[in-house]
Amino acid sequence: MSWENPPAWRRQQILRDTRTVAVVGASPNPARASNFVATYLLASTGFDVYFVNPNAREILGRPVYPSLAELPVVPDLVDVFRKPEDLGGVLDEVLALESRPRTFWLQFGLFDAELAGRAEAAGIEVVMDRCLKVEHARFAGGLHLAGFNTGVISSRRRD
Repeated sequence: MSWENPPAWRRQQILRDTRTVAVVGASPNPARASNFVATYLLASTGFDVYFVNPNAREILGRPVYPSLAELPVVPDLVDVFRKPEDLGGVLDEVLALESRPRTFWLQFGLFDAELAGRAEAAGIEVVMDRCLKVEHARFAGGLHLAGFNTGVISSRRRD
């Protein structure tokens, strides 16, 4: 099955329309990518961020929920930091919700075209193998093409 991510303009629109994000697989360990992304989302976006991890109680001073079903809201976007073999179970959890998130987002290194087809058949938009933090920073003007925050937003090269 062939599958492609939404184009950049659509990913930007997804982020613009997102108000709530659930980070599935969020870790309290500051050395983990999910913790780094969570820190960015809390500090640099207007998103209401919820953490899902059955093995943690608190991350970055916020409560952690054992499952998506136990969140106090249905998030607009589910950002997944899990092993590839766990992705089907996470999608099953999303599909079991009474009201569904609009977007199922898989972080760097996670790609499964069959899984994307299942989500899209249920009316959920999918983004895979993309970092939510990197995409947000890129569209918010905080990243240079090389990935560094230059503090300058310009399409012109420096002399």
